[in-house]
This record gives sequence, structure tokens and C-alpha cells, in this order.
Amino acid sequence: MRTQIVLLWISLSLMVGFSACDWTSSSPAASLRRATGWPFEVVVVMDRDAWNGEVGELLQEQLRAPIPALPQAEASMRVTYSEPSGFSGLLRYVRNILIVSVDPNRYTKAGTRESLDEWASGQNVVTLYAPTTAALTEFLLLNEGRLVNHFNRVERERWIVGLSKSHSSWINEKLKSRFGISLFVPEDMSAYKEETDFFWGSNNANRGRTDILVYSFPYTAQEAFTEDYLVAMRDSVVRRNVPGSFPNSYMKTEKRFELSYEPITYRGEYRGVLRGLWRMEGDKMGGPFVSHALLDKKKGRVIVAESFVYAPESKKANLIRRMEAALFTLRVVLSS
Repeated sequence: MRTQIVLLWISLSLMVGFSACDWTSSSPAASLRRATGWPFEVVVVMDRDAWNGEVGELLQEQLRAPIPALPQAEASMRVTYSEPSGFSGLLRYVRNILIVSVDPNRYTKAGTRESLDEWASGQNVVTLYAPTTAALTEFLLLNEGRLVNHFNRVERERWIVGLSKSHSSWINEKLKSRFGISLFVPEDMSAYKEETDFFWGSNNANRGRTDILVYSFPYTAQEAFTEDYLVAMRDSVVRRNVPGSFPNSYMKTEKRFELSYEPITYRGEYRGVLRGLWRMEGDKMGGPFVSHALLDKKKGRVIVAESFVYAPESKKANLIRRMEAALFTLRVVLSS
């Protein structure tokens, strides 16, 4: 029997206290050892003078840029530096590597090149090249966020591959039956609550708690895929279905901090991505959330899958990024 999410927040309260364009790929070498390293860790290989100079500072600033829509600042990437002469041994097997090459004899303009499985299986190596440091600085300023977005996408796809092989099959079957969708969530999701058009799953963890919500509503106008509409719908749904620890307490979207909304196309499907913070009205709980809204054209409805994190006094970036990878597996598969 799966544990129902009954008085879930009460028990929790007690316990707590770069895109396609000009990237190119090489074929993976056969029979390599597996890549090592932490998710969102990158080894930067470049000349020490350049690393300690203006271009190195700019590169570090971009790689360590704060992740948006988190309650506390957390860096996008964990950066390790190596001089070219010291880039050997275990460093060559790290999963994400950025090689910076400045050479006027080899390059006429600045650019990037991607290589897969260069020294290890599952490895992603990006070469950032330019004829001069001035050209490199200009390229970084004109392409701010490109490197971080690239490595974020690479890490997300790694998690998606992992989830396709190992996920909560019982939650996936429930969502197929109730909503006609497929969604691969981590296997540690062990608790749930369900209503006619609402599903809530949780790992119910004492630390690093992650939850998912799935709900649907009729698609009546294009305005459904706007920030204001999705926030209003979210607040309506979670107020009814996600209570707090105290009487009359409930979840709501935190509007005192900036929300982020982005329409994207993923594997040919249009979806709206909403990021922000949530809090409990009448309670002292909160954290980050991200939701994906997907249009089901055949049934004229919008399906929303959301993940939110509750991890007080702990880092939340990788928790929410791991759960967002799960949201990218959302797809309509059959009639519910």
C-alpha cells in the first residue's frame, strides 16, 4: 500500500522543525571509462595569466551566475580550474570540461566547438577559442549565458536518460490512467494524494523534500499560456488541494519576488515554463517551484506538471533542477 498524503504538511512541520546554431559534435570513442564528477561541475582548462585576468574573471562570473527563482543565491556551476600543463590524470575524466584556447595562428574569430566522449564515456567537452583575449572577451559579452545554458541542458538530458531507465512506474501508471499522460519521476516518490483532476506525489523526505503536482483545466483561449493566467490557475488549485499545518493555511505563489515565465518548444511540443517561489499562507514554509504547462490539442485542455522543493537551511538548486528534468519527460500518451 502506498502512503496517502493525509495531514502531510502537519507531519512535515513537526519533523522539520549552448543551443544548436554553431555547435558541432564528434563521434564518441569506443570502450571508454565512465565520466566522473558532480552534476553541474565543470573543469576549466586555460592559461593561468588569462584565468587571472579580465577574461578569466568574466568567464567565472558567467559560469557561477546565480540560478534564478531560488530563495537564496546559488551558483549555476561548480568550477574547477586547471592549467593546460596540469590537465591530466583524473581531470581528463570529469563529465564537463571547458577548454579555452587563444591562438592567433589557429583562429581568425571567436567561437565554440563541442566534443562528446573525448576521454570518457558520457563526457561533454566544449572548446572556447579565439585569436586574442580581446576577441574572447567580446564573444563572452555578446553570448552571455550561452555556456551555462549549454551545460545546464547537458546535465538535464543526463538526468532524463537516467529517469527513462529508472523511475516510479506506479506513479506513471496512475498518471496514464487519470490524465492520459506519461511522466517519469524519481523512484523515491512514495506518498500520494489524488482527486478527479489533481495528483500530488512526494518523496516525504525529512531533508531535501521534493513533490510533484499534476492538474488540468480546459483550454479556452491563448491567454492560458501567459504568466498571469497560469499563476492565477496555480493559486486556485493549490489553495484547494495543498493545505498547511494549521487551520486555514494553504499554499500560494509568492508574488513579492519576481516570477519567471518562458514559452519553449521541446521535442516539437510547445509548453510554458513558470518558475518562482511558493509559501504557505498562515504557516512558515516555502521554497522554489517550477511548472510546465502542456497543451493537449485532442482533448482541448492544458496539463500542468509542477515540482516544488522544501529544504530549509539547505541548498535547493540541484533538487529543483533534478525535478525539472522529470518535468521534461511529460507527454500526452492516451485518452484518460
